[in-house]
Amino acid sequence: MKSKDIQAMTNKIKENIQKVIVGKSDVVEQLLVALLASRHVLLEDVPGTGKTLLAKSLATSLDCRFNRIQFTPDLLPTDVTGLTIYRTNKGEFEFQPGPLFTNLLLADEINRATPRTQSSLLESMEERQVTIDGKTYILDRPFMVIATQNPIENQGTFPLPEAQLDRFFLKIKMGYPDKEEGMEILKRFKDNDPLKSLQAVVNKETLVEAQSLFTGTYVSDEVLEYIMAIVEETRHHQEVLIGISPRGSQALLRAVQAYATIKGREHVIPDDIKMMAKSVLSHRLVLKTMASRSLNGADLVIENIFERIAVPTESFSTEGS
Repeated sequence: MKSKDIQAMTNKIKENIQKVIVGKSDVVEQLLVALLASRHVLLEDVPGTGKTLLAKSLATSLDCRFNRIQFTPDLLPTDVTGLTIYRTNKGEFEFQPGPLFTNLLLADEINRATPRTQSSLLESMEERQVTIDGKTYILDRPFMVIATQNPIENQGTFPLPEAQLDRFFLKIKMGYPDKEEGMEILKRFKDNDPLKSLQAVVNKETLVEAQSLFTGTYVSDEVLEYIMAIVEETRHHQEVLIGISPRGSQALLRAVQAYATIKGREHVIPDDIKMMAKSVLSHRLVLKTMASRSLNGADLVIENIFERIAVPTESFSTEGS
């Protein structure tokens, strides 16, 4: 499988998703970046903007197992991971897997669960395994968590701590459709729900193979230096309390490699970094009080950083190296 094959695969998934989701081309592409990178996504926006519908459309497009958990304050960690129960007919303990044992997990309204329940996802998201009663269970590939949350409503919610946020590869905002897209949504859903007729277009084996190859996308030293200049600037910016960690810089590298791949290129260019930086970095920044009052404060900080740093202009392909 080559980069063109991976591009064809992701285009097929994108076209399938857009049979349900109107517009949002950039949002869908970023979701596919996380899928290709085998990482996790936090979909954040007000209710009714299509967060759950987008996650379900992706899941339906893949020939993989899919589970959905509605996170609520009374949800327990064992409701997510599973638990060991005693079988009287067998006279022994047996592990009963929870909904976490799947390929694609939708954690709906994740911030409505308590921190204790939220933390039940940490090991699986970072290490692709779950440890219960001293025994470790390896999760099947692919494994991806898509979580949704409402950034406005605070009553009855438990904000995700920084350690939990850092496990999410991307934070993607859906946004409202424009007038034309709104009209198309009304027409598309007027008689039927297009999600019900959606079919899988990519099988598990093809996806896993693509996930193992995208890191071969070439990144020049100039692009690496550009990434590090951005990361270093977040650590010294006047509006930032805690800047981007090494894990965050690695996440940005993986994101731009995956983005370049789904665009059919075998090398990364600076525009890829500009495309992915906000989704990768914004939720990893801890801002000072005044900046944090704005819902888009982190995005504004990143825009300001891009204005300060010169964009490299050398050749970025392997031919130019």
